[in-house]
Amino acid sequence: MRIAVVDDNPMNITVVKEMLKRAGYSDIRTAASGMELFGMLGLDAGGKEPEGKPGDDNHGIDLILLDLMMPGVDGIAVCARIQESPRLKDIPIIMVTAIGDSKKLAEALDAGAIDYVTKPINRIELLARIRVALRLKEEKDWHRERDRRVREELQLAREVQYAALPQPVDDEGVAIDAVYRPSEELSGDLYAWHRIDDSRYGIAVIDAMGHGISSSLASMFIASVLKDAMTKQVEPKRVVRELNRRSQQLQFADQLIQYYFTGLYMVVDLSRGVLEYVNGGHPPGLVIRADGSIEHFKLGGAAIGLFDEIATEKHALEIRPGDRILLFTDGLYDLVGSDYEEEREASLTELLRPFGGGTPVQALEEALFGGEQREAASDDRCLVVVDIK
Repeated sequence: MRIAVVDDNPMNITVVKEMLKRAGYSDIRTAASGMELFGMLGLDAGGKEPEGKPGDDNHGIDLILLDLMMPGVDGIAVCARIQESPRLKDIPIIMVTAIGDSKKLAEALDAGAIDYVTKPINRIELLARIRVALRLKEEKDWHRERDRRVREELQLAREVQYAALPQPVDDEGVAIDAVYRPSEELSGDLYAWHRIDDSRYGIAVIDAMGHGISSSLASMFIASVLKDAMTKQVEPKRVVRELNRRSQQLQFADQLIQYYFTGLYMVVDLSRGVLEYVNGGHPPGLVIRADGSIEHFKLGGAAIGLFDEIATEKHALEIRPGDRILLFTDGLYDLVGSDYEEEREASLTELLRPFGGGTPVQALEEALFGGEQREAASDDRCLVVVDIK
């Protein structure tokens, strides 16, 4: 452990160094002023991070014993400057003060000092306070390192989740794209599509319960099941039933925990000019016709994964060149701000109406999620856009 002792009185420094050495602390740095301490910590003369990228460490300082009253920059100002630096603010500072400086001491504690000792310094008291401060520093370092690893793992998981999503399609008869906005690092929303044959495409949008790490893990399981079901089962009712069957495999030791999800799966058949779909408790999609009129999907039944057996009902809609099909998760309802189902359906419909076929998906994305809407999202948001050519 490296301890920095800061005092303008050389005798005080000598006394404290001797106490520390006898207690087994051999790595001791000293400074005669706040300015000298700033230089030791890699700050400029004003106690600020230098221009450009600041350092990535605290120059090995684990604890600072800081004299309260010093000429020039006093201990309170020094403490405040250190607290302004993200890389230095976790260094514990023990203020050294004369008896009777209670008002100044209160200011120092408000500025970020974690403890204090009074002059003349009592060796036993000083060493006890140092041990407590160093334990606190070790705990903070441990938590910071753990947080760093968690952030790295979350970033990796986010990249894996994005990599599992399909690439946009731009074929002769259809174009498929999506807008994907997780509310946190990871998302419980999922979309997928698969070209069944020359004229048919299977397309799905899924919303797992909750959001964040747990729902993202559930959605990754669903993604693997969905890919297999879309390839082998094809027909909408069979795909949804297979998803429900496989979701029963998500068993937990806590019987009160049950993961479920809503989903809408459809097959677009270009040769027949029809789309067939099954809705499992999911928000209804809509079709913006070439003439600007809108036709809604029907509401679905129970969510997928709640029951051993699930009743499914297949519906069909006619599709024509120029139509734009929009599937989405319930996070889009946050854009219209209504708690009433009928009102939010109508409001979202009016919000989407101007963005029919021919409008670039990027323009739709900017209109829905640009500006202030980028900042606040209480739920994951996913929008799948299918253009019939």
